[in-house]
Amino acid sequence: MAVPVALLLGVLATSDQAGTRAADSPLLGKPAPAIVATTVNGQPFDLAQYRGKWVLVNFFATWCIPCRQEHPDLVQFAARHQAVGDASVIGVVYDDSLDAVRGFLQKEGGTWPMAVDPKSRIALDFGVSGVPESYLITPGGAVAAKIVGGVQASALEDLLSKVKAGTPPGA
Repeated sequence: MAVPVALLLGVLATSDQAGTRAADSPLLGKPAPAIVATTVNGQPFDLAQYRGKWVLVNFFATWCIPCRQEHPDLVQFAARHQAVGDASVIGVVYDDSLDAVRGFLQKEGGTWPMAVDPKSRIALDFGVSGVPESYLITPGGAVAAKIVGGVQASALEDLLSKVKAGTPPGA
């Protein structure tokens, strides 16, 4: 029994990401839940400060292999949009140690705020069922898309272009 489980875990850990997959959510088209928290660096954070920009809210944990796999794509997406000034990435720590997150970010990069969610209230408000999970928020503060599983920078770019043009994420 242990051998098949170990093989399955090995395949899952080394397989390519399936891509950025939009999913249904009761939040689509509605105002995004508030995120008022402290970051892993002890700074205050409020999602409302990002009004006027597209925001990708990414629920993340260092123990999550797909989260670790998607991270370089998030770094790439964040850097591109920081240069343009039209979109930001925001992380929400999902059931993880702050030291582990700080160490991961120091080693792997990622300059966006990582909000601490000690009682999983933020995750509950968004309806997160597991990580990684991301939500694209419009400049007006509404949820435009829910993405389950790991993301890829190119697919995020396509998704952002579609929703900017008014095309539904799954179309």
